[in-house]
Amino acid sequence: MNRTRIVRWLQVVLPLLALVLLSTMFLFSRGSDVESRIPYAEVDAQAAARDSRILAPEYSGVTDDGAQVTLRADRAMPTPGGGQAGALQLDWLRPDGLSARVTAPAGGAGDGVLRLEGGVRMTTSSGWRLDAPDLEAETARSEIRALNGVDATAPFGRITAGRMMLAPSAPDSDPAILNFSDGVRLIYQP
Repeated sequence: MNRTRIVRWLQVVLPLLALVLLSTMFLFSRGSDVESRIPYAEVDAQAAARDSRILAPEYSGVTDDGAQVTLRADRAMPTPGGGQAGALQLDWLRPDGLSARVTAPAGGAGDGVLRLEGGVRMTTSSGWRLDAPDLEAETARSEIRALNGVDATAPFGRITAGRMMLAPSAPDSDPAILNFSDGVRLIYQP
């Protein structure tokens, strides 16, 4: 046999051999289990269709006096005139650098007011920690208030009061003031 004949036979046999190997490889390969790797939400589809709700909503805005407000929740349900939400976190940052983080198990929004309730905790960048049954934050101006009692831990001691407001001292003033009223009790701890 001459060399040309061998090359011609190899040109036919080698591609056929490669085709046989590939076919065998795909024929005996393990089947793909794509279904088990795709995550599915385990929710009741009919209940989700009945109840209008939003998962992990986030609201962000800037008040008229420049405070940045961001509200996050685990879930929210629209209601007439606003909405209700669960597991809320409010981040509030004033132009003067004062920030506050407020957490609450429940709350809602409506009429330009964010309401946090069910045992609210607020911590500020200046070292204050406040606990209140409920709290309100304005969306049009940088004002946070507790109207039903507040317990505060400050860098210098403890304060209890019937009301608290964190707001600028004057409408066009930059620095925010934490104002306690209605039966204020201070325990100074140097």
